[in-house]
Amino acid sequence: VPAFADAAGTYVALGADLSASQRATVLGLLDLTEEQLADMDVVQITNEMEKEMLGSYLPASVIGSRALSCVRVEKKNSGGIDITTKNISYCTEGMYQNALITAGIENADVIVAAPMNISGTAGLVGAMEAYQEITGDEISDENQDAAVNEIVATGELADQIGSSENAENLMALVKQDVVANDLTSEDDILKAIDDGAAQIGLTLSDEEKDSILSVMKKISSLDLDVDALKEQASGIYDRLKELG
Repeated sequence: VPAFADAAGTYVALGADLSASQRATVLGLLDLTEEQLADMDVVQITNEMEKEMLGSYLPASVIGSRALSCVRVEKKNSGGIDITTKNISYCTEGMYQNALITAGIENADVIVAAPMNISGTAGLVGAMEAYQEITGDEISDENQDAAVNEIVATGELADQIGSSENAENLMALVKQDVVANDLTSEDDILKAIDDGAAQIGLTLSDEEKDSILSVMKKISSLDLDVDALKEQASGIYDRLKELG
């Protein structure tokens, strides 16, 4: 899928259903002008693309019928993944960061923006599309599916326990354990979930554990590197260090 691109390695994916005024608003939030885009190919993230990727995890009523999430991705040589959100009310910067690492994305500055407050889950779709264009590397279906599952599950967990930060911390901590120790069995992953929850001071229901387990089973089959996790999401893993 072609995206807005320039020689500096900046790519932009825009929601296909933006009105002219919404497009102007979003370009302002992404710090871009129409003039800068004049020589670029245009990609649009359609509602159909959103439903295809998110439909297994979110009801159609939540995904909605209009694609409005927009993403600017700038590749860099080091420094991990930095996220900025604008008019995104549900997905936090940490949720995007965790999910994009699962997708296999590295060293990128990402802005997710919308013309008005929206949940932003579909912004993950645009970020993955733009990153594939910028690097020429295809993100596997397995990595994309695990990343989408992770961001949805983290958001739901945050709602259930009443803390986005604790949800992000727990997902990152369990993911680190799964990847570092090559955990694949349900029993081992459930123990990692219990251990992580105890460290953070959370009491989880069986349903919450099952939701995390489903994501981590997928992550266990991916080729992720534990050092890359810590490097790409240093803010989250520094928080975990402070927790001991």
